[in-house]
Amino acid sequence: MFEDLRESAASAPFLEEETPPPAKKRKERPKRSSSSHEFLGMSPVQRFVIALMLLMMVCALGAFCLIISGKMVPPFL
Repeated sequence: MFEDLRESAASAPFLEEETPPPAKKRKERPKRSSSSHEFLGMSPVQRFVIALMLLMMVCALGAFCLIISGKMVPPFL
């Protein structure tokens, strides 16, 4: 059984039959014009929305910290 396996392995070199993979072509990056105003792939409107959401979160967290520390008391309590 092992003799047949050795003979078949010796007679059929599988590494020589493989073809090398084709060379990959490098993709060229599109040149950006100087008028492009994108930062991190976002348009100015998207950046504004992110900045506005960040401002609201900081204000809300600041208010919560003031309420928890007792420096500010909500009028409805």
